[in-house]
Amino acid sequence: MADKWIDGALLAATTRQEVTAGIRALAAKGRGVHLTAILVGSTPAGELYAQRQGQACEAVGIAYELRTLPADADQETVAGVIQSLNHDPSVTGIMLHLPLPRQLDPTDLQYQIDPVKDVEGVNPANIGYVVYGHTLIAPCTAMAVIELIKSTGVTLRGAEAVVVGASEIAGKPIALLLTEQMATVTLCHIATKDLAAHTRRAEVLVVAVGKPGLITADHVRDGAIVIDVGINRVTSPDGTKKTVGDVDAEAVYPKAARITPVPGGVGPMTVAMLLKNTLRSAELLGTNR
Repeated sequence: MADKWIDGALLAATTRQEVTAGIRALAAKGRGVHLTAILVGSTPAGELYAQRQGQACEAVGIAYELRTLPADADQETVAGVIQSLNHDPSVTGIMLHLPLPRQLDPTDLQYQIDPVKDVEGVNPANIGYVVYGHTLIAPCTAMAVIELIKSTGVTLRGAEAVVVGASEIAGKPIALLLTEQMATVTLCHIATKDLAAHTRRAEVLVVAVGKPGLITADHVRDGAIVIDVGINRVTSPDGTKKTVGDVDAEAVYPKAARITPVPGGVGPMTVAMLLKNTLRSAELLGTNR
């Protein structure tokens, strides 16, 4: 039996090569790519993520800067930093690390980011462009899912696609991008009755809920493409911790045509899409301003 796993790390490596080439092309024209990330409050996990993000940027030629603000920073202060970056011509991309301290409104702050510099694609304006079929910069996770599906060679036009999970940054944008590819899309959520009745119709099944083992073999039709966006830390009976997805991969693997592993599937591609979006922002700034 051929290996059914979709290698997100391998596909991400190819994407990084493409981004590197694009950044070199801009450099040849005298234009740089500069991403500034904002971290409010200093935690070991947040600092480690930012450090890895900086390393990923450096590897492809993106200048990376981290602005760290105190944990008690108020809405006006963070918004002021965002506005200053919006107006800084040397900064071509902006992202805001989540989660934020409780006193801050993340949606309002994401709205403050210039849509062209919004490398995560989370500004409502960018979501709106996706809705109207004129995608400017799409959310990284949604883009990662589409690229992973396309890598299988499946024809999305007319395909039955089911997305489980309707979050603002994953499920909904994924459904919109699948619709843009002319798939017939069903979006399932917490109020969906008889989930399996929907998922068993799916030629392409995307799961983005955050509930380990939600999707079993009984939920999946034979020959489906299964994309598992979930990342969950669980404790095994022996006390060790491991990362698993929303899909019971061991049970679903025999039925699926192709399936993403967790880890090693959507995760690496999401990071690669952030880099690709950062290049895209720089390109747009050069043509539109």
